[in-house]
Amino acid sequence: MRRTVLGSAIALLGLGAGALEAQGGTDVWVATFTERGSAISIGRPVNVTNRPGYDNQPAFTPDGGSVLFTSIREDAQADIWRVSLADLSTARLTGAPESEYSATPMPDGSGFSVIRVEQDSTQRLWAFDWQGNPSRIIVPALKPVGYHVWVGESVLGGFVLGSPNALVLMDPRSGRVDTLARGIGRAFARVPGRDAFTFIHFHGDTSVIGEVDVRPKAVRRLAVAPEGGEYHIWTPGGALIITAGSRLYRWTDGRWDVVADLAAYGLRGLSRIAINAQGDRLALVSAEPRTP
Repeated sequence: MRRTVLGSAIALLGLGAGALEAQGGTDVWVATFTERGSAISIGRPVNVTNRPGYDNQPAFTPDGGSVLFTSIREDAQADIWRVSLADLSTARLTGAPESEYSATPMPDGSGFSVIRVEQDSTQRLWAFDWQGNPSRIIVPALKPVGYHVWVGESVLGGFVLGSPNALVLMDPRSGRVDTLARGIGRAFARVPGRDAFTFIHFHGDTSVIGEVDVRPKAVRRLAVAPEGGEYHIWTPGGALIITAGSRLYRWTDGRWDVVADLAAYGLRGLSRIAINAQGDRLALVSAEPRTP
């Protein structure tokens, strides 16, 4: 059952087995981050997973001292793990026959939400406590969900799989779901200080970063993403940063400027990126080094 469920999850979540094999696995790296006005600096990244295979989808715990991530190990099961940044010790948080992806701390502090691939391959959004115990389905009627972002306790942005994939707003209290756009990517980012988040919208061969203002349910275009760029964050200071190749770019005055090139540290094929609530650490996902 585990391998059957995992196979369905990989296909649905867009992690295709071929893509995983081609990239040779992924690791999560953490670097210090400093933002003083318009000046941004990034310290030497440290590989906090450092093993062959799939370690991906990082999210910081609220205290900034640990990182949650999705890991696929010898049992071919996708589970949520936690790594402490104090000593790089790891602990497995979920281990049921179902697969779990995209751990995201919940705004009420009670635990984290995940995309769970249930025994019949249904993908729904679940809540877990900090010990890794499932507590409830957050929006029972909504499926299949691929990715999500919290905007306060009563609003979620979600990626619903389909042809094409849809961007929805979800209210976990009422169960209401509103579709706002179609043809979207997998990346979401909360905008600091506002009830808003950003996402990737595909227009032919062009990837556009769009913003959703959740109160009026309005969508507006912000910027064309750089080539190869999709995963992005907003810093506490309001900077928009995106990964592409081995570089991090910042959107400034209508253009993308290089903030850092991490190739010298062995990072390449950068994808997912996260920042802690304190604004002093980044988590980055890099393809594993190539072997001869």
